Formats: sequence, C-alpha cells, structure tokens
Amino acid sequence: MSLNCSILNPKVPDFQGQRRIYNKTHVGNFFFYHRKSHQPKNNLVSVLSMSESKQTQFHSYSPPPPPLMEDHENLGPNCEELDIAVRAVHMACFLCQKVQDSLVSKGNSPVQSKDDNSPVTVADWSVQAIVSWILAEFFGSRNVSIVAEEDIQNLSKPNAAGLLETVVSTVNDCLAEAPRFGLQGPEIPLGSSEILEAISRCNSTGGPRGRFWALDPVDGTLGFVRGDQYAVALALIDDGEVVLGVLGCPNYPMRKEWLSYHHRYHRIISKLTPPSSESWDKGCVICAKRGTGKAWMQPLILGNRKLVWPSSSRPIQVSSVDNPELATFCEPVEKSNSSHSFTAGLAHSLGIRKQPLRVYSMVKYAAIARGDAEIFMKFARTGYKEKIWDHAAGVVIVQEAGGVVTDAGGRPLNFSKGLFLEGLDRGIVACAGSELHEKIIAAVDASWSSSSL
Repeated sequence: MSLNCSILNPKVPDFQGQRRIYNKTHVGNFFFYHRKSHQPKNNLVSVLSMSESKQTQFHSYSPPPPPLMEDHENLGPNCEELDIAVRAVHMACFLCQKVQDSLVSKGNSPVQSKDDNSPVTVADWSVQAIVSWILAEFFGSRNVSIVAEEDIQNLSKPNAAGLLETVVSTVNDCLAEAPRFGLQGPEIPLGSSEILEAISRCNSTGGPRGRFWALDPVDGTLGFVRGDQYAVALALIDDGEVVLGVLGCPNYPMRKEWLSYHHRYHRIISKLTPPSSESWDKGCVICAKRGTGKAWMQPLILGNRKLVWPSSSRPIQVSSVDNPELATFCEPVEKSNSSHSFTAGLAHSLGIRKQPLRVYSMVKYAAIARGDAEIFMKFARTGYKEKIWDHAAGVVIVQEAGGVVTDAGGRPLNFSKGLFLEGLDRGIVACAGSELHEKIIAAVDASWSSSSL
C-alpha cells in the first residue's frame, strides 16, 4: 500500500522568477523531482532499477521483516516536508561520513573556533549549505525559513580562502550523488557565492508565528572530530510547535548489542567486514511526525546503493521499563554545560545502578526512542542557555515513540521564544514513559534544594 498522504500529491511550486523549475514523477511509492528543462528522462532516479533481490538484501538487517512504513495509516499534513527532510538528512550523513573518514581520521580536518569555543569543521558548513539548498530548491527560497547554528563570518574571512574552497568542493561532491537519494542536484556545480548564500540564508530567529526549520548541521561536533557519536538534526516548527523531526546518527549502530563495544573497535570491525554484511556501521536515520504516534528508523545507505525510503523503515518505540533500578540513563559527555555530579546523585537516590550511557549530541534522544536507554537528564550550569536546534528533532521523535519530554518542572519545552528554550525550569528530562517520568520529576524536586546548581 502506498503512503496515503500529501507526499502523493506534492506541491513543489513553480516560482516565477526562479531559475530552477521541477516536474514530479511517481515511481512506486516515491516521488522523484526533476527539472522541466534540459532534463533527459534517463536521468530520473528509479527504485525500479534495483532488483527485488537487492532490495531484499538491503533491508534484511533485522529479521523477521518489520512492518513497512507505507503499510501504515494516513500520515496527514507535512508528509511532503517529511519526505524531503529525510532525504536531505540522509545526504548530510553521507557527507559527514566522507568528511570524517577522509579528514578527521587523518588528523588534518580544518577546525575553527566559534565565539563559544566549540569547534566548527568543514562538515558543519557543508551540511548547512546542503540542507539549505535542498529545502530552498524544492519549496522555494521565499517559502523556507531556517534557524541554524552556523553563519559565514569565519568562512568569509580573507585568510579562510582554503577552508572555503574545501567546503565548496565537499558540497558539490555530495550534491553530485543526489540521484542516489531520490533528489536532483544542480545542473552545474555551485560556486562559492551560491554556497555562502545557502549558509547565510539560515538567518531566521524563530518565534511563535509561522513555519521555520531548525537545523543543527553537526550536533556534537566534539564527538565528530574525535571519531565518536554525533548527529544531524532537522526539525520543522509551526506556530511554536515541533511538527516533524529527523535525526541522522551516522555512528549509532542499528543493532543494540553493538553498543556494549567501544566505538573505536566498531570502526576497526567495520573496515574488516564487507558493506553487505550485518556490520556495526549501519548508522541510522530516525524520523517522526507530530500526531502519528509512530517513529521510524532506517539504515544509512552503504556502498553505491540507493536510498529505499520509506520502505526501508521500521517502527521503533521506547522501552517498557518503568522501574528506575532497571533503567539506563543518558547524559552529555562534556561537563562544560551540564552537571554530572547532580545527575549522578539523582540516579543514586532513584536506585539506578547501571553505568550512565554518555554520548555526544542528540544521539541520546535516539537511544531513548529506540529503547536502548530509559532516561535522559540534562541540568545545565548557571548561565548556559539551551538552544532550540539541540532538542527540537529529538523531542518530537521521543514523544511519538511513546516517551515523555519536559523540563524538570514537568512542563513542555517551549520552542516559540526564539533561538533558546526560554523559561526552562532547571533542566530537561526525557523518559521512556509517564510513570518513570513522574518518579524522575519527584526526585528532582527532592534533590534540588540540596544541590549546588
């Protein structure tokens, strides 16, 4: 059964004055977008070119076969946006993997420092350019408003010419692979001015009215440069409410059992196993749309394969554990903007005895949504303000997977106040279910007065 939603009737506008115009073609369960002019038919990406045996081999990673996404209920509004967002995040993960393998692992990645002393790599700017360009191409630049982490200040400096050249090359190499993701790249490679324009287009300040995208191009950059966990996070916010989220986790294994091994061991094993095997490094992309009560996960594509979406997806849900003594909790790796001592004391008071799962980035939300952990607690140190792009995609995914996310006072997170989660009560608590969540909130209240935060 095909996805019964607005993706089956996309409204990619033919904007007057825009130099790129698109047709849409329905192939199986997918729409592929291609330009009206000078576009030969044999360039159309088609899942039909992949044999049935190869498709079966591609998503045989978790027997028995899970339910397919297109077999489920009407996904309602914003389905087209979800489709494009998933494809864009898959492309961004593809780009990040190449950058991490070719630059970071060799120790020669150009890393800059931002005003808040967090590192920025080629991947940050390149992913922001890719996602911004894709959204503007398919929905029209006048219809796309984006809140994102990076600007072009450092990238535009005279002494950054070499860095900009690397970003331009990285972006164009990735866009050349667009057909593998069911998208169409530019007719000619983008120039530096076009790429700077795409990055700088992400200048929205958010707010309570209208629609805008929240993008963190590489969430957990320290994890990225260290060859560890990181995420690409994209969410759509409508009148202050997160209506869809996509979370790409290139180093987060599809199979839970691999989590017990050290990440560097994963990388070694992945290089020794063929791409078609059940190797650890099938990172994942997780997505959800508000009001469906479903969250979905699919593997990243490997080798020269093509993205088979949505039929490569399977549903995920939070853990059923509601006893804190049996729960696993996540917390940030870095102590710079969170208090490990408070969360450790809180975990002890709840009877949690398992070692915390410390991972960079919004991968923590992925762990809760998939049932790999039950609790995520973050209590920022005084003066630190949580940014909306660090939470938006993860929050809606956990909620649609059956979990609960609030501030430490039990109130919903507010994404309508601009770039930051203003009015946050002490911290953020994400849990696998309401019963567990109530116990955590009560423990926070009991422990807070004696803390030094």
